[in-house]
Amino acid sequence: MPQSPLPVSEIARLLGVPEDGLRRLMDERRSAPDTTLAALTVTEAARRIGIGRTKLYEYITSGEITSVKIGSLRRIPAEAVNEFLARRVSASDFGAAA
Repeated sequence: MPQSPLPVSEIARLLGVPEDGLRRLMDERRSAPDTTLAALTVTEAARRIGIGRTKLYEYITSGEITSVKIGSLRRIPAEAVNEFLARRVSASDFGAAA
């Protein structure tokens, strides 16, 4: 018979840590991007840049950000996100003011 997982409150008690701190850590781990990925989904790349998926698709269509098709999947090389941001910063007055 499979055991049910322990509730977070019980895990926190067993570890001797505050429950809210453990919940916060769990939320951070869930939302932290995986920096080891070589290619990102459109959603992951958009989240890293801080824009919506629709806007990212506009940049893909215009050729401003590189993407590749792998089968039926669209992927953005992780370095393409950094290159895109570097081009945008160098092309704006905001980057020069910083």
